[in-house]
Amino acid sequence: MKIRLLVLASLVSLIPLSSIAQNAQGNQLPLNSAERISHEVRYELLMLPDFGVFDNIDYRVSGGTVTLTGDVLQPALKTEAENVVKHIEGVEKVRNEIQILPHDPTDGQLRFSLFRAIYQYPGLQKYELGVLKPIRIIVNHRRVRLEGVVLSEPDRELAGVRARTVPGTRSVTNNLQVAEPRQLAAIALPLY
Repeated sequence: MKIRLLVLASLVSLIPLSSIAQNAQGNQLPLNSAERISHEVRYELLMLPDFGVFDNIDYRVSGGTVTLTGDVLQPALKTEAENVVKHIEGVEKVRNEIQILPHDPTDGQLRFSLFRAIYQYPGLQKYELGVLKPIRIIVNHRRVRLEGVVLSEPDRELAGVRARTVPGTRSVTNNLQVAEPRQLAAIALPLY
């Protein structure tokens, strides 16, 4: 099961996950091992102190194996992600396939220009609230990829348009997902 880390709310609404879930009627249901591991992996990754708007971490759980993928700016974040996941009960193996983005001054300047173009645009400012930003901005050799979640298709399109207006971008890939109404209060949403 592939899970994409997507962020919608501030850390204030984040609560520790347990091995008990609730169904629509409010009855408690035990999570199977893969679901429990997925919830705990998601929680631990979101709690990483260095996880920022310019990083994106995805993961897959298959039995006792967790595969981490994505792109991060700091090598330490790649290591931290692996370390927190390998200590989760039931995780037997961690495959760390996270890529470290190159330290290029041009990409660095472009990241901040993209941040301003997206998060400070009046129609998208609502996404700037909170510690964890729902629109992830990944830049690699001036190629831009938007990951994460927004509230509507017009917001998704607007973020892509705003990214394309920033001088110096070679290309923009808009992988933003539109959240379903029932998902709006969640801090991290499973998509797959």
